Amino acid sequence: MFFLCLTLLSHLLPGLEFPWGPKPFAEVVAGPLLRNNRQTTDSSSLEGHYVGVYFSAHWCPPCRSLTRVLVESYRTIKESGQKFEIVFVSADRSEESFQQYFSEMPWLAVPYSDEARRSRLNRLYGIQGIPTLILLDTEGHMITRQGRVEVLNDPECRLFPWHPRPVLELSESNAVQLHEGPCLVLFVDAEEEGELEPAKELIQPIAEKLMAKYKAKEEETPLLFFVAGEDDMTDSLRDYTNLPEAAPLLTILDMSARAKYVRDVEEITPAVVDQFVNDFLAEKLKPEPI
Repeated sequence: MFFLCLTLLSHLLPGLEFPWGPKPFAEVVAGPLLRNNRQTTDSSSLEGHYVGVYFSAHWCPPCRSLTRVLVESYRTIKESGQKFEIVFVSADRSEESFQQYFSEMPWLAVPYSDEARRSRLNRLYGIQGIPTLILLDTEGHMITRQGRVEVLNDPECRLFPWHPRPVLELSESNAVQLHEGPCLVLFVDAEEEGELEPAKELIQPIAEKLMAKYKAKEEETPLLFFVAGEDDMTDSLRDYTNLPEAAPLLTILDMSARAKYVRDVEEITPAVVDQFVNDFLAEKLKPEPI
């Protein structure tokens, strides 16, 4: 009975195995890794490197598009002298498809035949869709789950290794992050580049404090922070979530739960934002449906 319970829990808690703690990346990925010339190297060669764990597949058009960009980013980072490696974790449907896709990649891969190791890596990071690029630091700790967004937004790799920024300006390329979990979005009356800076400066200390708190606990921050001006992307988001046209407008949007929280006040101050965030985290706010 005890063994049965452990087995059930291991399926119910992705990435966790008895004694119910997440195993480190180095332990989960341990074993031989391939290069596309069929040579192998041991996973221990990743020690001391920044690592991108790339979940992708040839049958997925967005994956193929990202791979083309990622190849150039990989070469740029390597040529700069930084210790960086990528490990491809395939979601292809056959060995043949894997080999065809992997032939385009200059980095490493978990062998397609090692389905158990590929599954463990998927569970470790709770992968629910592809392409996903997880960035790890030199100790194997997660830097960001948003490697895809970072690579597309920073083609020259100036911000590598892409540590999370406390506050982002909402754009078409990073709007996908709105679906990653609850997001605070401060809508302001701004059309020109640079006009969003005062709004970012207002909420940045609160975002930094929250990030630091959860980083100390080695946990992901429970809330992402955005500022949004006046453009087509913002208009579409307002329409989709049925938000009022007011600006400034302070909101928390939880797309996966189809819920929104709105604080419509005449003046947005740090104290207003801080209280709004604390009330949300304490589950004191009443959600409205999206």
